[in-house]
Amino acid sequence: MKTLTSLSIILILCYHVSAQIPSAEDQITAAIQAGPEEQRADATVLGYNPEGKLIELKKGTNQLVCLADDPNKDGFNAACYHSSLADFMARGRELKAEGKSRKEVSDIREEEAKSGQLKMPEKPATLHVLYGKEAFYNPETKLVENANLRYVVYTPWATQETSGLPLKPMVPGGPWLMFPGTHAAHIMITPPGK
Repeated sequence: MKTLTSLSIILILCYHVSAQIPSAEDQITAAIQAGPEEQRADATVLGYNPEGKLIELKKGTNQLVCLADDPNKDGFNAACYHSSLADFMARGRELKAEGKSRKEVSDIREEEAKSGQLKMPEKPATLHVLYGKEAFYNPETKLVENANLRYVVYTPWATQETSGLPLKPMVPGGPWLMFPGTHAAHIMITPPGK
């Protein structure tokens, strides 16, 4: 009887987890809203299968790669990035899945980028993030609601001296350079929330 009860609980939990994963269509519709409107239709989209594994939901034909919101995390967070950032992003996900801390992920990618093992973009490349603690995808309207957009322009190895950018925002939402001089140097632009 104990075994039967345990099996029932496991089946209920498995159903509950898979029931939380939105359909591929909804994941695609939500994820591409992070990217520029004119690039959305032809974007590649990564999302989650019913078991919660990250997979390619849609093969695109342009340079935009979109990552669907992780349904197992609070709030909403989808991102679209230039394909030249694909190796950098994939390596980060891989190291995180291995249980590496944020610092370890950064240190490993820095070392691999310096050695040439990790391919970094040769020109500035943008990451668009659609996010919010109270944000959610509404399947009826097909829109992500209560979300904000943040823009990150990766410029590996850039410094304040080479870019002219401040190291903190000069005005709310103003651009600034984060992680200067590293492989992950990027221009942050976070418009004030709604």
